[in-house]
Amino acid sequence: MKSAVNKRLVFPLLLLAIMAVSVSGPEAAGVAYKDGDKYVKVGGRIQLQYHYVAPDSADAGDSLFFRRFRPYVEGSIHKDWKGKFQWDMGKAAGADADQEVAIKDAYMQYDGIEGIRITLGNAKFPFSREFITSSKYQQLVERTFVGDHDYGTPDRQLGVHLDGHGAGEKLTWAASVVSADIDPDKNKLDFDTPVNKADDFNEGLMVGGRVDYHPFGHLKFSQGDFRDELKATIGVAAFSWSNDNDNNTYTDSATGLATSTSKYDVDKITGVEVSGAFRYMGLSIDAEYNSFDADTVDGAVTGGIYKDGDAKLKNYAVEGGYMVISQRFEIVAGYQVQDADNYETQWKRTSVGGNWFFHKHDIKVQLTYRMGRDLKGREGNDEDEVFFQMQYVF
Repeated sequence: MKSAVNKRLVFPLLLLAIMAVSVSGPEAAGVAYKDGDKYVKVGGRIQLQYHYVAPDSADAGDSLFFRRFRPYVEGSIHKDWKGKFQWDMGKAAGADADQEVAIKDAYMQYDGIEGIRITLGNAKFPFSREFITSSKYQQLVERTFVGDHDYGTPDRQLGVHLDGHGAGEKLTWAASVVSADIDPDKNKLDFDTPVNKADDFNEGLMVGGRVDYHPFGHLKFSQGDFRDELKATIGVAAFSWSNDNDNNTYTDSATGLATSTSKYDVDKITGVEVSGAFRYMGLSIDAEYNSFDADTVDGAVTGGIYKDGDAKLKNYAVEGGYMVISQRFEIVAGYQVQDADNYETQWKRTSVGGNWFFHKHDIKVQLTYRMGRDLKGREGNDEDEVFFQMQYVF
């Protein structure tokens, strides 16, 4: 076990400590400062998770860990401008993952044009309602296939992001032009951000956008129904990503053939989404379908999700909950399906559980029991999982 603290942690932790003790004012309560248009916010989320997994083909195992440990700092010194950076010390990539920091949000934003907001930096790409919905507002402990960046949904990406609204906020839209990376893997379609890149990531340009219609007034990206009023939304989205061929580490440059049997360089990806949500009288339902068409650089490889260099990956999910005790206890359930060209059969997951809210999503305890059938499209490859998570948001 290493005793030295990674130097990357020193500055952000010192900055967080200074801000926490230096702010003033009764409304700050030790975590924020405001003086006219100038302000500083310091916050974060802590998600302590216990995970038990029992596969049919191996021994059961469990672990206790910080699923997310994400402080953030947000502030402004000029009207209509703000900056935010957020990092995760609960889960980071690399050889020294126990000491590294994974950058999440890192952007500057201009909000001085009526109905339009401009964001420059590393921020969420406007695809998949479930992914855009923050992890702190999810009903199930873990996202389903439709919101998982391992299976086609873009992660936070580095570039220009626009969003806005019209018709009294009954219509919302977003669009992005970004640099986006793919972590090549025959079993996944794994988008990652360039700011936390590994040496073997495929690099490329991605463009995309979404439109959401809210017939009964704007419905935020948040699951669960605390307000007991009728809300609904339907959304569509699409994107296109193309490899710039600067970093194809698993393809022979002379022959164009794959040099690995487990990692295939990806040439291009297109994705589409249709999603919807409903809230009323404690009932909350979210449904989403997304599909992806991906081609590998070597057009002849077969394995995992790919067949003859092509993967048509389809994800379906529906999840919902009902407040048995208003504002306090919610029962939840979900069903998700994934299919791919090279799968023997569909990969299915069924989830049931409950959420106990101490202070809505700010402080809650979640329990999810997930039954997985035919994992990775292999018939009879099953496993059951239990997720127990305590969340504190400030």
